[in-house]
Amino acid sequence: MERKHKVVILGGGFGGLAAARKLKRAPVEVTLIDRRNFHLFQPLLYQVATGSLSPGEIAAPLRHVLSKQNNARVLLGEAVDVDPEAKRVILLDGDTYPYDSLIVATGSQTSYYGNDSWRQWAPSLKSIEEATAIRHKILYAFERAERSATEEEARAWLTFVIVGAGATGLELSGALAEIARETLRHDFRKIRPQDARILLLEGTPRVLGSYPEDLSAKAEKLLTRLGVEVVKGVMVTDIKAEGVRFKRGDATESLAARTVIWAGGVMSTPFGERLAQRTKAETDRNGRIKVRPDLTIPNYPDIFIIGDLAHAVDEKGKPLPGVAQVAMQGGAYAAKTIRLRVEGKQQTRPFHYFNKGDMAVIGRAAAVANIFGLHISGWPAWLIWLFIHLMYIVEFQSRVLVFIQWGFQYWTFSRGARLITDSAALDSVGKPETMGNAGDGP
Repeated sequence: MERKHKVVILGGGFGGLAAARKLKRAPVEVTLIDRRNFHLFQPLLYQVATGSLSPGEIAAPLRHVLSKQNNARVLLGEAVDVDPEAKRVILLDGDTYPYDSLIVATGSQTSYYGNDSWRQWAPSLKSIEEATAIRHKILYAFERAERSATEEEARAWLTFVIVGAGATGLELSGALAEIARETLRHDFRKIRPQDARILLLEGTPRVLGSYPEDLSAKAEKLLTRLGVEVVKGVMVTDIKAEGVRFKRGDATESLAARTVIWAGGVMSTPFGERLAQRTKAETDRNGRIKVRPDLTIPNYPDIFIIGDLAHAVDEKGKPLPGVAQVAMQGGAYAAKTIRLRVEGKQQTRPFHYFNKGDMAVIGRAAAVANIFGLHISGWPAWLIWLFIHLMYIVEFQSRVLVFIQWGFQYWTFSRGARLITDSAALDSVGKPETMGNAGDGP
């Protein structure tokens, strides 16, 4: 029996899953390895963080997704090393898996720009665990404000800071504003949730820096209408349990805020760093591996890098953004290239990213979109955002559930997943000030 070409895919995100599916009818053996047993729909992660959706509604078990693809198997494991000469991947538990072609789609991790100590006070939004931790922090802040002994203490608990005004920062701050102004407005007796102060801090002169200037301005206007304070041209210098310090020009300011969320930059994963060392590949300042036009590592045509870990450029030499569409198209391209090679043919075309546009949602019936050069904002952009995100959710059942949840939320402002979970997380915020041993919280 003829030995089949072995394809190992690391990562079951948008890129890895797209590659696996595109190899369905190819005469190859596909092994998809991920340290999680599910595919996560990251664009809706902020809705888990703000109580709109439950984790299961934006995650799909990888084994189920690929259950009908006979040439694919799914393994739970974390890749920590690779031997590019022997063509094998090494997992954390010591197991090794040989490959003829390797597709690396391990994504990225949050960068705190060398200030990793901030992570404990300002969680980022890259995983289900971080999303539920943020949900905990947001809801618990209102609970603690209700128990506050002084106005100053309540004000600190009702001050929310989001660092980074990219799409994630806008989505979080807009959702937070709606929670405070609408969802919780009748739920408390001592505090007025609508008095919450929500600040979005950004180091550059405008929000959504990668978007056209007119859409950036419209997005800021929509945020301001929701009551979000947009503070631009500032640099965060410290984050602690008590709040944030930042520089505005030559002046340093302090802000008492018990809830800080990090929506800043990204960097390479430890495996990405290891792979770059093993292959002596060149990386950019964020640790992304610079790839050839066919998405392979120089001198290693059998290793493809796709998604957030790849530093790929367009025809003008501009780096491609780390968004789902780039990853999915990269995965499909890598799969096609492998299939051609197995058939004895050569891939003659370099990877070309077809930009379908960018969009960011700010709140209820409020979004901005740049679709094929057409700039749309407000209600129409919001409807397009809803449709596209529903269509890209992997499982049909999840699409239906999410659609129902969104419809219910639109008419009532209710968020059904407003759960404070994991009591151990209470230890990170301490006891109520001036209340002695009255307890550790609800």
